Amino acid sequence: MFKKNNLQQLIEHFKRDEDFNKQIIHWHTIEEKPAQLVELPGEIDGKIKKALYKRGIEKLYSHQRSAFQMAMEGKSFTAVTPTASGKTLCYNLPVLQTIMDNPDARALYIFPTKALAQDQKSELNEIIAEADAAINSYTYDGDTSANIRQKVRKAGHIVITNPDMLHSAILPHHTKWVSLFENLKYVIIDELHIYRGVFGSHVSNVIRRLKRICEFYGASPIFICTSATIANPKELAQHLTGSKMDLIDNNGAPSAKKHFVFYNPPIVNKPLNIRRSATLEVRRIAGELLKNKIQTIVFARSRVRVEIILTYLQELVKNQLGAKSIRGYRGGYLPTQRREIEKGLRTGEIYGVVSTNALELGVDIGQLQVCIMTGYPGTIASAWQQAGRAGRRHGESLVIMVASSSPLDQFIIENPDYFFKQSPETARINPDNLIILIDHIKCAAYELPFREGEQFGDHGIEDILEFLGEERIVHKNGDKWYWMNDVFPAHNISLRSASQENIIIIDQTDISAVKVIGEMDRFSAMTLLHDEAIYLHQGVQFQVEKLDWEEKKAFVREVDVDYFTDANLAVQLRVLETDKSRESEMFDVSYGDVTVQAMATIFKKIKFDTHENIGSGPIHLPEEELHTSSSWISLNDADSFSQERLEEGLIGVAQSLKSIIPLFVMCDPSDIFVVPQIKAAHNEKPTIFIYDRYPGGIGLSEKVYDQIERILQETSSMIDRCPCQRGCPSCIGAENSLETAKVDSLKLLHLFLH
Repeated sequence: MFKKNNLQQLIEHFKRDEDFNKQIIHWHTIEEKPAQLVELPGEIDGKIKKALYKRGIEKLYSHQRSAFQMAMEGKSFTAVTPTASGKTLCYNLPVLQTIMDNPDARALYIFPTKALAQDQKSELNEIIAEADAAINSYTYDGDTSANIRQKVRKAGHIVITNPDMLHSAILPHHTKWVSLFENLKYVIIDELHIYRGVFGSHVSNVIRRLKRICEFYGASPIFICTSATIANPKELAQHLTGSKMDLIDNNGAPSAKKHFVFYNPPIVNKPLNIRRSATLEVRRIAGELLKNKIQTIVFARSRVRVEIILTYLQELVKNQLGAKSIRGYRGGYLPTQRREIEKGLRTGEIYGVVSTNALELGVDIGQLQVCIMTGYPGTIASAWQQAGRAGRRHGESLVIMVASSSPLDQFIIENPDYFFKQSPETARINPDNLIILIDHIKCAAYELPFREGEQFGDHGIEDILEFLGEERIVHKNGDKWYWMNDVFPAHNISLRSASQENIIIIDQTDISAVKVIGEMDRFSAMTLLHDEAIYLHQGVQFQVEKLDWEEKKAFVREVDVDYFTDANLAVQLRVLETDKSRESEMFDVSYGDVTVQAMATIFKKIKFDTHENIGSGPIHLPEEELHTSSSWISLNDADSFSQERLEEGLIGVAQSLKSIIPLFVMCDPSDIFVVPQIKAAHNEKPTIFIYDRYPGGIGLSEKVYDQIERILQETSSMIDRCPCQRGCPSCIGAENSLETAKVDSLKLLHLFLH
């Protein structure tokens, strides 16, 4: 048909293909853009210049030059430019120059993942080797062997780590790191936009602890952050670091031509507006690309989806390319496996990779030509990050977003202007979430005693220390609070989740070689690792033989079945306290604290390909309780509805809200829950609750409270535009028992809005 590996010919083929064309909603071409170059600063050391010349860098992009000048003036800043625009030099140049000028100077690089840290380390070491400079750069993470650790602590000019290691292995043992903390000149925080929600709130407190230790050793480092495009990079950086920040966004990097295609699968059931599965469409499109040896990355929203697509694609191309030419990549894989996949992509041995957002970040995976998204990733910022993985060093690239039937996907695909013209979302963190704050005050007290009246961030914390004193965790002696507990606090605190313990996944297929293959947080484990669940790992199916909830272990065995599993979660909710509210004639909006009881109830077995339900079973797990923050809207007058129609309307509105809210609060749909109640216990009115999935809340539902009218308006217009007759998966969800479900949902929204 056309030459292998020729993307231009393939794009022309797609444009001519009638079946493909019928489903294209929008084809957006971003033209190439030339570079804006400036001379290298005169003060750069000759050895560094020599290394840059060897790498073909004779001039800098405009944003790299601005970053160098700002750092040399001692200012903290955030650099915001697109993927593959040379952000790394924004911090490597000033750091290397400062160490050349002063060999005692130190820098700490913080990357959100080990994969990214490894990748950046090799690039940095290449520059140092080419410059023939006496600069030591080391990675310090869980894989660093014990004999190297001492060398890193004593002699590392540049220490590359991740927030988890900083939190649990460096800060608690700062007395072993005196030469780092006394001479710390720079703290680099890469991929700033990742630090939002719970993770960002934790990391902000880790940075407070870092600054407190630096102050103890007499250092005051400059913070350099780099970020993909978000609406509030400067505000987020200031919130995260507690330091004043400048913003650099004068991107001077060139960009190649990129085609962005919005693809909506064909409708298979017209009255219900049900479309062909996005997963099956992705299989077809990716299969075509891979057979023609075009390097392709497929993104999917969940671990399960990654493994399903991987199974499909390996099956499709195993005779032509071999099953190993397509690999999966996600969190939960062990480091050696991930390194091997990254290397295979760079060398071209691997043609395709199916990934969760783990590969959204700047890991160098070489010359990928096509990016396919299985559904909208959840935020505009995330979508651009994923799109940036194609065409990083290449010419033309193609990005295809294949919509699922979900309301959010349908909203985005039908509103290309919203996607291309809207500024990306605002990232939010709440470092003062009481549960997170108390955890880090414990860690800080272990690291250094608190002086009376000392602040942590911007806050006086005397009352928290008093509380910890009563719990016999700290002890006051003179004017200082000392740690007095015999446990090591950082080990029990996970930065990645609000629940503190992960479930370890143990493969016992071969009883003589039992091994750990991954881990998962408790809340996800309720629905993904219950007894009889099918857990997918690297395209291999495992059945959960036993989930030991007390011991936090899931025992799995390899199986070969033609289905996967999906579970239901039952939720009960009570209002504890109302913090703020506003009333109108038709409805009230409130925000406050709630308690939620969640319980996994039943699971369904769903057949591959047809996605039909082929069986179900009960889940026997204890209830999990959650205290969190919530917004809720209550209808003052529901007399115009029968009980049954009111219930259908509330369920429909709740389903739609769950899809639309992530657009407004920059979160993953799983970060918020939406629960309708026909008669809420606290006010006896029909009510819809929107709550944060994390203990204490992280500010998402508060943002919903602030913008509820706009959110309801968008929800109403999305349902209204949907071509279905009675409600469908693309507007109000699939489980509608009444013909009038769509009408009732719209009528309810109309009441909420007037």
